[in-house]
Amino acid sequence: MGCWTTSCDLGHLKARSKVPVLFTMILIFTYLFYCLTGYCDSMPSELFVHQNFRSKPFPKEAKKLSHWNGSVVRELPEQDATDVEEEKRQRGLAYDSNLSVSNNFGTKEFPQAIIIGVKKGGTRALLEFLRVHPDVRAVGAEPHFFDRFYEKGLQWYRNLMPRTLDGQITMEKTPSYFITREAAPRVFSMSRSTKLIVVVRDPVTRAVSDYTQTLTKSPGLPSFQNLVFKNSTTGLIDTSWSAVRIGIYAKHLEHWLRYFPLAQFLFVSGEKLVTDPAGEMGRVQDFLGLKRVVTNKHFYFNQTKGFPCLKKPEGSSRPRCLGKSKGRPHPHIPAEVLHRLRDFYRPFNMKFYQMTGQDFGWE
Repeated sequence: MGCWTTSCDLGHLKARSKVPVLFTMILIFTYLFYCLTGYCDSMPSELFVHQNFRSKPFPKEAKKLSHWNGSVVRELPEQDATDVEEEKRQRGLAYDSNLSVSNNFGTKEFPQAIIIGVKKGGTRALLEFLRVHPDVRAVGAEPHFFDRFYEKGLQWYRNLMPRTLDGQITMEKTPSYFITREAAPRVFSMSRSTKLIVVVRDPVTRAVSDYTQTLTKSPGLPSFQNLVFKNSTTGLIDTSWSAVRIGIYAKHLEHWLRYFPLAQFLFVSGEKLVTDPAGEMGRVQDFLGLKRVVTNKHFYFNQTKGFPCLKKPEGSSRPRCLGKSKGRPHPHIPAEVLHRLRDFYRPFNMKFYQMTGQDFGWE
């Protein structure tokens, strides 16, 4: 039986209009099926990570794009990460190389400033004081990237960093960098503009403090005088002992100056961090290009510990003092031993004063 031409045409048009709809639905269901089975996760991403990373400029020099070795580095969107994953990355226990480096709450940047030394000089105190500043974001634990974990790569290191907003700076501290010969060229290869902070302390007092810390972990350790001398009769100092070697500041600085100009260093007095924390913090904030936010009002002197602590922040029940490992009483060291060690350090101290243009007053 025939049909009117108009009605037949309408029927064919309706049938044809259903085809693209049906085809689209098939594609959608197919895509959903593969994603549910995990296939989508294995698909290549359009995002890329450039081998030449950038370090965010200091607040006064902030820009959205940076050139490193002539190449422009793109900002990448940050994926969500659980607190557990963040903690694992902080400890170097896990790292996902596909994690990107920014989100709505800021970006992960290489540190624009690093506290590179020295052990038992006051680096932990300085970092804690700096973290009071709203424009400073710092890694709590010591990353040890440039001396222990360099093979993990720059992206691993960058992902350890806290997220920062425009106008904030990223920092980390690892005191062993100053005495590690590989650290200087490695930091230089990451960024030539990194600002470097060295907290120094009377090398004799520092050596005794270093020994005291080791003694708490190894009670059977030989006496200080047995370790400090190669030969107690001649009084020859054993410079292979790390507690002694670290305090030869001039030697370590000479190596760093092969890569960075003196203007990129700030030398902080560990003694003044105790006697005048606000004054030293003023110098540090100026060096970093920050407003002087951390001032006298933030500190009080803890008579029991023998060093300044941060006053309790609003909403907190207790002030912020460094842990029990700080301010330990030192064992008795014979005066003659200390005198010989002081004589050993004197020429190195004089050279260090000359190199830095600062007299730290170590007798």
